[in-house]
Amino acid sequence: MRRAWLVVGLLVLFMLINHADKSVIAFAGVQIQRDLGLSSQQFGLLQSSFFWLFAAGALFFGWLSSRVSLRWLLAGLMLTWVATMIPLLGTVSFGVLIACRVILGFAEGPAFALANHAAHSWFPPEKRAMAGGFVSAGASIGTLLAAPVLTWIIFYWDWHAAFYVLIAIGILWAGAWLILGRSAGEGETAPVSTVVVETVDAPYKTILKTGTVVGIAVLMFSSYWSTTLKIAWLPVYLQEGLGYDTATAGQLMMLPYGLAAGGAVAAGWFSGRLISRGVSRRIARGYFSAALVAGAGVSMAGFTLLPQGGLQLVLIALAFSLNTAAFGVALSAIADVVQAKKRGMVLGMLSAVASISGMVAPLVLGFAVGSSVDKITGYAIGFQSSGALMVVGAVIAIFLVNPERDITLIRRRVEETA
Repeated sequence: MRRAWLVVGLLVLFMLINHADKSVIAFAGVQIQRDLGLSSQQFGLLQSSFFWLFAAGALFFGWLSSRVSLRWLLAGLMLTWVATMIPLLGTVSFGVLIACRVILGFAEGPAFALANHAAHSWFPPEKRAMAGGFVSAGASIGTLLAAPVLTWIIFYWDWHAAFYVLIAIGILWAGAWLILGRSAGEGETAPVSTVVVETVDAPYKTILKTGTVVGIAVLMFSSYWSTTLKIAWLPVYLQEGLGYDTATAGQLMMLPYGLAAGGAVAAGWFSGRLISRGVSRRIARGYFSAALVAGAGVSMAGFTLLPQGGLQLVLIALAFSLNTAAFGVALSAIADVVQAKKRGMVLGMLSAVASISGMVAPLVLGFAVGSSVDKITGYAIGFQSSGALMVVGAVIAIFLVNPERDITLIRRRVEETA
């Protein structure tokens, strides 16, 4: 079990770097728009470009994960991330900036899925949500730490300087993973004593038709909408929409990321606790994760209706953190239903579905802001419609996610085929 938690620790750092790389453009959004002369629509296009090949990367590397050791695969992904940031160290055009973000998105597409796949493989069902919660927390911790540090670097130097720091950290992690991640390599198979096998190997067409997989796909799409807006637009909204300066906006960004980090671990622990006490996985995985996403949607619509102040900041923090807490719990339902050797591909497919909202959400908000009579009105329209979408997705997931039913269904169909 000590080895399993070493793997989780490295994966937390992996996701930490992943989200720092992803978020830096938003932290420097005001400077980038000024330096390159970009409109709100163009900046929305820039943030959307990160997700243009996100789905393709998630699918490709999800398929590759069953053929290549995660030791080499994750190290290769990290070094690719580093390579996409090297052209941004000096003066850059809008076209080059978009090209680098497109390639980075392709290489980061599988990150969350592969990290969860590796973590789930080392733990029994009642502990998978906890391990997944730590991985999800790593994503939030990444921006929690990056927000003040990178904002400070951008404020006192410029936005190019932030990429020097990210490149150095990425190279260090790749070296550490190649050395310390050796035990998690070669198919990342955990010791038999730590694994409880409840699923059977079934064809993809059987797996993908189950309500649990379809429901989690809907929930991932709805939840990732909020994650994308947090990365792409929240720092800009705090400055342009609410009037905070760059340094203050960077500090306020710590609120949703800090709450998301703690919430992800707590949600994973609570879901595992429910299962260990005999509560059905439909409730502990499906209802619970859907409630978190719905809560985020209600909070997102709500903060646009409040005057600037403490209560508004509380709702902003909840709107961009409760959905993150749902990720680890929701993906644990996939580990319950899908056999290990097909899990990487299925999780890659779910990441691909989520990436669609990643492409659309920044554009929707960008055009809402750019086409409204004023930016405050545009932000309100964009965030309110986003909150409504998240609530609808959560309600749909409640009716679909049922791991116990689908485990039985898959077994029966495999037996009938045999």
